[in-house]
Amino acid sequence: MSVDLSLIERSACEVVDLLREEAVSPHDLLDTLAAQVARVDPQVNALPTLCFERAHAHANALLKKPVAERGLLCGLPVPIKDLTDVAGVRTTRGSLVYRDRVPATSDAGVTLLEARGGVVYAKSNTPEFGSGGHTYNSVFGVTRNPWNPALSAGGSSGGAAAALASGTAWVAQGSDLAGSLRTPSAFCGVVGMRPSPGRVSYGPLANPFDTLGIHGPMARNVTDAALLLDAMCGEVDGAPLSLREPATSFLDHARRPQRPARVAFSEGLGIATVEPEILAICRKTMERLSTDGVSVEESDLDLSAATQAFHTLRGIAYATNYEDVLAQHRDVLNPNVIWNIEFGLQLDNRAMRSAQRTRAELFYKLNALLQRHDVLICPASIVLPFPVEARDIRDAVGQHFETYIDWLAITYALTLTGMPVIAIPCGMSASGLPVGIQIVGKPRGEAALLCAARAIEEIIGAWATGKPSVF
Repeated sequence: MSVDLSLIERSACEVVDLLREEAVSPHDLLDTLAAQVARVDPQVNALPTLCFERAHAHANALLKKPVAERGLLCGLPVPIKDLTDVAGVRTTRGSLVYRDRVPATSDAGVTLLEARGGVVYAKSNTPEFGSGGHTYNSVFGVTRNPWNPALSAGGSSGGAAAALASGTAWVAQGSDLAGSLRTPSAFCGVVGMRPSPGRVSYGPLANPFDTLGIHGPMARNVTDAALLLDAMCGEVDGAPLSLREPATSFLDHARRPQRPARVAFSEGLGIATVEPEILAICRKTMERLSTDGVSVEESDLDLSAATQAFHTLRGIAYATNYEDVLAQHRDVLNPNVIWNIEFGLQLDNRAMRSAQRTRAELFYKLNALLQRHDVLICPASIVLPFPVEARDIRDAVGQHFETYIDWLAITYALTLTGMPVIAIPCGMSASGLPVGIQIVGKPRGEAALLCAARAIEEIIGAWATGKPSVF
C-alpha cells in the first residue's frame, strides 16, 4: 500500500502528468484515496458506495498497456454519481426501490470514461432520482458540507461536490437538470459545468432525445473541469444527440485563458431574489473584472416565464421515466418524487405546447443578449448552505416558494435555454461559506466559455480564507 496524502492537494492535471511520467501509479492514487475516504468521509457521507477492488483490477489492465495507450486520464480515479450505472457496482439512484440493484452493464458514458483512462472507485451520493437541491435519501442518508458539516452540500450532485471539497476526489462526474452541478458547486466551493445538450453522451435512456437532463464534469478548478469534459465527450452509439469531439481539446482552450471583452451581469435573471450578502460578493467580483479592464454591463434580462415551462417539461420527464415505478412502489418513494411524477402525468396538451413555446422565447431572448456580450454572469445560488435538517427551502429572501425546487429558479431558468453554463467560486460569506457565480456561454460554445471562465478565475484569484473544516 502506497499512501501519499500530499497528492490530495495536487490538481487533476498535475496528477495526470505524474501518471504519464510514471512517477505515481493508479494504485498509489487509489490507496491514497482509500486512506482519505476512511479519514474524512464518515463526517460528510459523499461516497457511500466504494469499489476499490474493481478499481485496482481496472488499474492492472491499464498498466499492461504502454503509457501512450492509457487514455486521456491515464488512470485518474473518478467517482460516478449514484444515478448512473457502473457494471458490478451497487447503483441505487438514491431510492429504496433500487437499494439492492447491481447492474450487469455500465452506462455508455461510464464505458467511454473508462476507455479514456478513468478508473471508477466510488459512487457519489444523490437525492432519490436526483430530485432536489439537497442531497439526502432513505438508502444512505444525508451528505454534509465539508466547510460546515451541519449544513447542506447542495444537490443533486452533492456527493460529487462534497468529495471534491473534502479531498476524496480530484474530479467527479455529475448531472444537472434544475442546477444539480451548479448549486452544489456554489455550496462547496468547487467548479461544476453544465455542457450543451449532446456534448456529453450517456444512456440508454427512456427518452434519449431529452435535452434537460445533462451529464457534466466537476472539479476544483476550471482547467481540471476541462480535462474531465474532454474525457466525457464524444459520439456514442445509441445517443442520437451526441456531438463529435472538438478538433481542439477543451483542456487546450482552458489553458489559453482569454478575458471576455463584454460581460452582462444580472442580479437574478428577472426570476429570483438573491440574499444580500451573496449579491454583494458577486458585485465585488464584477468590480474586480471592471478594474482588470473587462466591460461589465447591467442586464435587464427577464427569464421569469421559465417557472411554469420548466415545471411542465420536468414533469413530462419524470412521468416518462418513472410512471411504472410510481405504480409499483408508491409506498417507498419520497413524497417530492411522487409529486413530480403525478404532476407530469396530469399535464394536458395545452400546457405542453405552452411550455415549448416559452422555452423557445427564452432561448432567443438569451441568445440575443449573448450576441452583444461574450458571457452572462449571475449568482449560482440565491441562498447560502442551509442546515441539513431543512430538506429544502420554502421561504427565503422575502419569498415563499410553492414547490420544493423553486428556490433553484436562478439555475433552472438557464437549463431551459440549452446554453452551456459553468459555476465557479468567487468568495466567502462572513460565516466562512463559499459563494459562486454562473458564467453562461453561447450555444455549443464550451470552448470560448472555458477560455473566459479560466480568465475570470485568474482575476478572482484566491477566494477562500482557509480550507474546508473536513479535508
